[in-house]
Amino acid sequence: MKAMSTTTDCKWNPSIARIAMLAVTAFVFMNSAELQAAAQTSVTTYHYDNYRTGWNQKESVLTPSNVASPSFGLLHQVQLDDQVDAQPLVVPGVAIAGGTHDVVYVVTEKNTVYAIDVHTGMPLVSVNLGTAVPLPLGCNNNANNVGITSTPVIDPSSNTMYVVAYTLENNSQVYRLHALDLGTLTDKLPSAVVSAQHTLTNGTVFSFNAQYQRQRPALLLANGGIYVGFGSFCDFSANLSRGWLLGWTAATLTPFPSSQLNDQQATDSGNFFLSSIWMSGYGPATDDSGNILFVTGNSDARTYDGITNLQESVVKISNTLTAVIDLFTPRNQVSLDNADADFGSGGVMVLPDQPGSTPHLAVAAGKNGTMFLLNEDNLGHYSPKKNNVLASYSIGGCWCGESYYMDPKDGLGRVVSSGGSTVEVWKVETKIKPALKKAASSAFIGGGQDPGFFTSISSNGSTNPIIWALSRPSGSGNNISLFAFDPETGGSTLKQLFQASAGTWPYLGGNANLVPVVANGQVFVASYKQLSIFGLTNGVTNGLSSVTKPKATKAANQQ
Repeated sequence: MKAMSTTTDCKWNPSIARIAMLAVTAFVFMNSAELQAAAQTSVTTYHYDNYRTGWNQKESVLTPSNVASPSFGLLHQVQLDDQVDAQPLVVPGVAIAGGTHDVVYVVTEKNTVYAIDVHTGMPLVSVNLGTAVPLPLGCNNNANNVGITSTPVIDPSSNTMYVVAYTLENNSQVYRLHALDLGTLTDKLPSAVVSAQHTLTNGTVFSFNAQYQRQRPALLLANGGIYVGFGSFCDFSANLSRGWLLGWTAATLTPFPSSQLNDQQATDSGNFFLSSIWMSGYGPATDDSGNILFVTGNSDARTYDGITNLQESVVKISNTLTAVIDLFTPRNQVSLDNADADFGSGGVMVLPDQPGSTPHLAVAAGKNGTMFLLNEDNLGHYSPKKNNVLASYSIGGCWCGESYYMDPKDGLGRVVSSGGSTVEVWKVETKIKPALKKAASSAFIGGGQDPGFFTSISSNGSTNPIIWALSRPSGSGNNISLFAFDPETGGSTLKQLFQASAGTWPYLGGNANLVPVVANGQVFVASYKQLSIFGLTNGVTNGLSSVTKPKATKAANQQ
């Protein structure tokens, strides 16, 4: 057989060449788009990670210079059906509504879950998970009704969102844990009714009662499980409400055999139990070993023993919820309880590993405004004489939670606190012994509710860090404001890059515990009946779109 010639059997054809060139160009373009989509950042859990650092270190679009310029502003306002207490979550490249979309997920107190296109502000799919509960126990520390309060969590490997809804079913209050498909928002498994039992110190069994328990902390996905914390409504019915941490196997929604009940005592002369987990919506954290950390609130000051009642404490528990491994309780636990000055009004943040002899650190603060620097490997337990911690610092009353980032100039960690009405940046020092040194603080950011607020950090690696903060409502319109600060300008005062109204909050009896979310060049702020999306406008701000909400459909597997 004659071999095909590589020189004389193929002739140059300009038309074919042009087609080939266009094909190559299209291939390169499509692959570039795919690579760009793959490089986009997902925000699948509260405060970005299970340490709860609030740090997105993959933000390559937003910089201090363009955020401070006229090209940054409000892009879309999306109308929702009720108040939002939870943090938005973001997932790029979702197969949804007959196409592929970059999606922001938002949940409301009417038990509605929204999937919204981040570029257009158009709701793609929404689902309602059941009738919300009106004014539980008469507590006004929320909107007129309570539905989904906590931030859901997303498992990107299975395209599943886990969310807890509070529903009124046959005139009874019920909590349900749902596993929703990201593309359809339908249940992938039958929803799990929340129930639990725990043996008290006298051998009797105490049962979880949804009528008296409030589910406010963000959900945690870790160790193949979903962890959910519970507290109370306004501390009402304190004889019947106690702090719980419950767990389910994520793949099946099978409840863990064990649960954590923070007050296991059978009797109390004042019938006041609690030891709630609420943390102003902050989520339980994990350490490198997969242990779970959270902070508890008040109980009867006379009943603390660090074993059967764990009020006013940072608690570390095993991932199976079978054993309390460690805890820290402030020496003034009695006065905190008596004054209702909950340590548990704030969350605990685990720092990424630090250099030096104490690599595992954590910080936590509460209502009395003291931020504790903790050795996460030895939290310090309780002493009425002194706080067995690494150090403590005054930050202002904290219905809040800390954030973290790494400074680009010295490569050292920074803790960002937000007690009172100012942002404060603390340098993490480890050469001699672990300590925090205040590096800078912001001007007063306003807010007319309890002191403290929430922050998040964006940066490109360690370069171009920006601190984002949301004030609580103020002024006659009860507006909340989005702030951006540059921590790298030098000096003791943070340079303000941006401020704008980001929504409203009319129900002043309950704090606006809102968290700004930064992802892929956009900032998402949920509030009362709306989602605001900020980004680069190229100097054009009159193209603002206001998108009407679609009619929500019922969950396919609602029980």
